[in-house]
Amino acid sequence: MRNKILTSMLVGAALLTGAESNAQQPPSANLDSIPEKMPFSVPYGAPIGAQRAQSLIQAAVAEALKKGWSMNIAVVDSGANLVAFLRMDGAQLASVSVAEHKARTAAKYRRPTKAFEDAVQKSDYKYVLSLDDVIASRGGIPLIEDGKIIGAIGCSGGTGSQDEVVCTAAASLINKSGP
Repeated sequence: MRNKILTSMLVGAALLTGAESNAQQPPSANLDSIPEKMPFSVPYGAPIGAQRAQSLIQAAVAEALKKGWSMNIAVVDSGANLVAFLRMDGAQLASVSVAEHKARTAAKYRRPTKAFEDAVQKSDYKYVLSLDDVIASRGGIPLIEDGKIIGAIGCSGGTGSQDEVVCTAAASLINKSGP
């Protein structure tokens, strides 16, 4: 009798869990919709130089130190080639290549890596994971000057949102809004 009760409880719990997960599924992605304008079509410009890339690294380090976070920070040029890199003391080793990957993805695809994270997590666009050299994790931001991409910055070592905060602080030296 006790086993029947336990079995009934487990089956009931499984059904409830299955119903909840089905209820929380986002609507299917409509990959057949055709936008009128090309998204993320910022043109590529002249590559960022080493001195400017180093200044971005220092801005990112300043933000990370202010927060008490150890980060890996990479800056790539408009061709997605590494220009500058810094691993802060104590930053996790696995994040070295992740920071570079985020920067490369942001430059190559002309958009913040958060766009890929949102595509997978919020819109259920799983096909994004099949694109070459994509990382679907925030913390990669294109650097846009005079309407052209001159490079990108990628940060890794914390949570995605921490990585994004550090990158945004540094990218704001170049990515200015307004006239």
